[in-house]
Amino acid sequence: MPGIFTVSLDLELYWGVRDKRSIQDYEENLRGERRAISEMLDTFDAHGVHATWATLGFLFFTDIVELRARLPSDTPAYRNSKLSPYRYIEEHEWGADDQYHFAPEVIDLIRGYTGQEIGTHTFSHYYCLEPGQTAEAFRADMAAAIDTARARGIEIQSLVFPRNQGNPEYLSLLQELGIRCYRGNEAAPFYTARNQEQQGAIVRGLRLLDAYLNVTGHNTYSFEECAQTRPFNIPSSRFLRPYSPSFAWMDELRLHRIKRAMRHAAIHHRLFHLWWHPHNFGAHVAENQRFLGKILAYYQQLQRRYGMQSLNMGEISNLLEHMHAG
Repeated sequence: MPGIFTVSLDLELYWGVRDKRSIQDYEENLRGERRAISEMLDTFDAHGVHATWATLGFLFFTDIVELRARLPSDTPAYRNSKLSPYRYIEEHEWGADDQYHFAPEVIDLIRGYTGQEIGTHTFSHYYCLEPGQTAEAFRADMAAAIDTARARGIEIQSLVFPRNQGNPEYLSLLQELGIRCYRGNEAAPFYTARNQEQQGAIVRGLRLLDAYLNVTGHNTYSFEECAQTRPFNIPSSRFLRPYSPSFAWMDELRLHRIKRAMRHAAIHHRLFHLWWHPHNFGAHVAENQRFLGKILAYYQQLQRRYGMQSLNMGEISNLLEHMHAG
């Protein structure tokens, strides 16, 4: 089997940063996100790159009236109530900024491109490791996400945990619900799944350093290890950090870090998994697209030289089914 290049994107609009940033503070990113998505899709299409768009269930609705009619009865009772989108739903003044909360037309746009999979990012941006939430509330949230997508003719196969808060205790529940794969984290200790209180400055600093220098290795994966258990873990290799004017002078290091890992995966017939949030590209759209274009052009070089393939997470699951050792 040749090496595989896969991309996953956490499509969440403002819901994904709601507990950390105000709309006013983050509006440049939010305003530019739809343009960034459209350009990403064209770039993927031009380079033959397949991707999984892990889409928040809330985004399928056209407005708050539709969403309120489909809310699950069992919702997470986070100890930190600021984390709950249900409190926000009740308190927010709706109407003027719906484009930052709902995007059914974006989902339709993505579905129109070859090789683009709609996965799930849970229904409500559910935090699986935060105190106060329960397995029952998570099940209700995931059932709502799956049912909402199914109503649009989409069968969900792939999951990305919000904030990468993968909870091992919930994996059997995912299989019961028909989820075939999820994006796990890198193996290094500072990438271990954590709740919000555990995300310290040292952890964030080490992750930032690892984006530019090879601190943790290539983070590529054999297909055998991905196929060991269901649902399949298709782990992250690298978060594609967005363009920053402050760090632009280091962009060649950032690109080199990614390309070396991609080459390792291509030569050794392993998996390389790149991910980011579309709203990351909403500011400095041109610079971010230019950087992405360099990565995808390099993928095409590896494809020609080593036979590397691009598959989305659902397509990788199809391959792993034939190798499942569990």
